[in-house]
Amino acid sequence: MRRAAALAGAALLLTASLTPAANANPRMLVDVNTLQVIEHEDAFQRWYPASLTKLMTAYTVFRAIKSGEMTLESPVIMTKNAAAEPPSKMYFKPGQKMTLDSALKIILVKSANDVAVAIAESVSGSEQGFIDRMNAEAARIGMSSSHFINPHGLPGKGQYTTARDLAVLAVTLKREFPQYSSYFALEGFTTGKKQYPNYNMLIGRFDGADGMKTGFICASGFNQVSSATRNGRSVVSVVLGSDSLGARADISAGMLEKGLTMRTAKVPTLGQLRAYGETRDVVADISQEICSKHAAKIRSEGRDEAGRQKLLSPYIHEVNRPLKLVFAGLLGGDTAKSVGNDEVAAGDIGDAINIPIPIPRPTF
Repeated sequence: MRRAAALAGAALLLTASLTPAANANPRMLVDVNTLQVIEHEDAFQRWYPASLTKLMTAYTVFRAIKSGEMTLESPVIMTKNAAAEPPSKMYFKPGQKMTLDSALKIILVKSANDVAVAIAESVSGSEQGFIDRMNAEAARIGMSSSHFINPHGLPGKGQYTTARDLAVLAVTLKREFPQYSSYFALEGFTTGKKQYPNYNMLIGRFDGADGMKTGFICASGFNQVSSATRNGRSVVSVVLGSDSLGARADISAGMLEKGLTMRTAKVPTLGQLRAYGETRDVVADISQEICSKHAAKIRSEGRDEAGRQKLLSPYIHEVNRPLKLVFAGLLGGDTAKSVGNDEVAAGDIGDAINIPIPIPRPTF
């Protein structure tokens, strides 16, 4: 009995020792041109990507365009399967259509899960076919500890990535597809009826910010992949597991500023950095730290101000001009007249003062 109890106790201790720390905050900062890793912490810890998954969705789409399978004007049709996805979503009806151009803008700004699935089905014929392609592309570019089970990022067994792999993806997007960089730097879009500002609080607020994507679910906390360019130098940062929108923006801004201004010492490149961390093969789940009533109360009292997230970084400034919104909506009679990819929808420009910074979406 004592031996059994001792073995059980040892097993519990081993399990506890292999459980990712609740305060883990994976991050990585990389120079896009040299691939030097300027800063990293828990970079190989498996994490739920949340809507950062849509960066992989976009990359897979760009590869399909490159191969001639699609164009930006190809139709994306909302199916019954896609329309059934939980929020965040656009609530388009089955049978309604949009261009691939509009669909990309919608998933990268609004993070609409229904549109992400519609894209997957339109590109590959089925959602699963697209997911298989996402995983094949991830493996091809060296995302050695990532796996996707959907094109939008809602949590589930087998959906995970790392800060290191997200840095690989971000750098690859910037280097392989610079012609599509504007999709990640949109301040918002309009359907002709409603305006949607970007959840990324660095766009238009941090000098040199040019992308990329945010994500949030309870299990992952507040995630953000960011990029910025100044004076010919380009860096990307990855921040996972922050406790609020404001925190992830502040941390990202500090990292980007460091990467853009400091001289890089002798540091490893992305390819040279070796995997580390005893719990790196366990997918972290920080739901209790992020979405408990106590955590929400602390977040509200500590970082919210009149319904908006308080930003503490000296590198982030307020937007004191109208937001630049591009058109992204349905084809046909369901929408207003379309405007070009880099044009602003005339007469439908949001007032940055009156459009609040978006609040977190619920998890499902």
